[in-house]
Amino acid sequence: MKVGIASNDEHSIAYHFGRAKGFIIADVVEGEIKSKEYRLNNFSHHSHQGSHEHQGNHNHSHTRILSSLKDCDVVISRGMGKRIYDDLRDANIEAMITDIAEVDEAIAAYLAGTLVDNPEKGCVH
Repeated sequence: MKVGIASNDEHSIAYHFGRAKGFIIADVVEGEIKSKEYRLNNFSHHSHQGSHEHQGNHNHSHTRILSSLKDCDVVISRGMGKRIYDDLRDANIEAMITDIAEVDEAIAAYLAGTLVDNPEKGCVH
């Protein structure tokens, strides 16, 4: 199983999925993290915007980010837009919005079945 986590510093969970500098991809085997890699977010146009407001076309495609995370079973962030949340789930990738700030703590909670998803904390763009 692979768990993708939006992160700006490889330790804490980013507040916005698409604006994260990258994604930690944890390979979990039999409930244990076997390895981690950090994928820079060069596939989301949001990562290149300086502000927290969307500009231009609001109907942009999430194809590149979905393709880049297609090997993940779940992705976790502290916030994400409703469209990407739904698009991930439509692509059979579980999307989770959490209050947990630390990467390993969130992975442990997910594996234990105690990670709480807060979809109401997603933003509508």
